[in-house]
Amino acid sequence: MLGGELRQPTPPKDVGVTYSEDDEAWVWSQIKAEARRDAESEPALASYLYSTILSHSSLSRSLSFHLGNKLCSSTLLSTLLYDLFINTFSSDPSLCAAAVADLRAARMKDPACASFSHCLLNYKGFLACQAHRLAHKLWTQSRRPLALALQSRVSEVFAVDIHPAAKIGKGILFDHATGVVIGETAVIGNNVSILHHVTLGGTGKVSGDRHPKIGDGVLIGAAATILGNVKIGEGAKIGAGSVVLIEVPARTTAVGNPARLVGGKEKPSRLEECAGESMDHTSFMSEWSDYII
Repeated sequence: MLGGELRQPTPPKDVGVTYSEDDEAWVWSQIKAEARRDAESEPALASYLYSTILSHSSLSRSLSFHLGNKLCSSTLLSTLLYDLFINTFSSDPSLCAAAVADLRAARMKDPACASFSHCLLNYKGFLACQAHRLAHKLWTQSRRPLALALQSRVSEVFAVDIHPAAKIGKGILFDHATGVVIGETAVIGNNVSILHHVTLGGTGKVSGDRHPKIGDGVLIGAAATILGNVKIGEGAKIGAGSVVLIEVPARTTAVGNPARLVGGKEKPSRLEECAGESMDHTSFMSEWSDYII
């Protein structure tokens, strides 16, 4: 049955594997099927779902239309943004591949994500990440005033502030996303999960390479702050509310203010055992005897 298929998406692929056109086509077909189902069950949304999803021939066109409507203003027209976004997607297929990976990440890692179309339409963390990738592409093309204007609109609309020079991998989950701040020289790897009110910032007014470097498979808990040009190793976990000023080795947990390191773990044999995939926020507590709620 259609409903059963929509509730059980296929697992995401391994880190480092490039998504193919078949992956995009499968996700897009799921999104359209979900939109048709929702339009039938809730007629009040039928026009919205048709204009945002069902009338489009591809994920990139749907996403360009949706982002254009979300980010437009009285002086930054939705039609201008749509043309800008669709042209940028067309010039770099990796942007759509990254969006597919992000959709899969949200669907597999967030139990509140009811469907791919729900993520596409309603997850501001997902939308902010896609807009950032478009702004980053403009930044690399030396179209910096436009990239900064997009950053400003994303911050105003989604309450997510990511400098367009920051580098972000794929399979990213910004869970809830409100208040996320990511600085200019920050780098985020693949399959990273970041909750709300997280800051990847600098330590002062010194310019240059001054922001955190986040490895693959990292989990960063709500309201965590990581400051300076420090490396967070692959599969590491940053506890909620922690303030991290030091390097965190791979598969190690950092908790507290200022953060201290708690144990470590041998390299997991499967991707889902990484913190950024398992979304396990509390396993460190048994190793930290003086933890107090």
